[in-house]
Amino acid sequence: MATREIPLAGEPPPRRERADAARNRAQVLAAAEALLRERDPADVTMEDVARAAGVGRATLYRRFPDLRSIAVALLDHHERDLQQRLLDGPPPLGPGAPPAQRLAAFYRAMVDLLERCGHLLRATESGAARFTTGAYGFWAAHVRVLLAEAGAPHPAELSDVALAPLAPELYRHQREHLPPAAIADRLAWLAHRIAAP
Repeated sequence: MATREIPLAGEPPPRRERADAARNRAQVLAAAEALLRERDPADVTMEDVARAAGVGRATLYRRFPDLRSIAVALLDHHERDLQQRLLDGPPPLGPGAPPAQRLAAFYRAMVDLLERCGHLLRATESGAARFTTGAYGFWAAHVRVLLAEAGAPHPAELSDVALAPLAPELYRHQREHLPPAAIADRLAWLAHRIAAP
């Protein structure tokens, strides 16, 4: 969304982020990304992030209340990109392909996201927190529509079942035994069983 350069009458001028605040934010995000990539999210504290970023705890907490909020900020770009491709990208990921093919393409795209950003997803979507993220709501709505188009019974409830194999902890467990392509192939097989007309 574009920001207005000129405020409306009676509005204060928009605040621009100070250069030092922008630098601190970038340092925090880079430090958290590195820590989450090398350690389990449960083993990373906000103090670890502040120390690695070279900022004070007050500076860190002013912008981010917890580790999860940092991971959400890091994930935002990746998830928005995938959401946009689901909405208007080329088929089979985007509109124009049968539901089973679109679901299989979605699974493949999610495997790619889990492979690149699993360390961040484990920090944001662990346990019940997974169901409260905006991204999960988007994925569930997308899968629900595909299942409804395919005539699957109870698409709302089945969408959660269809998303269960994409839980970050499960993906990490499967990666101990399988390469990403094999996981994607198995999920594509599942897509054609649950979303075939």
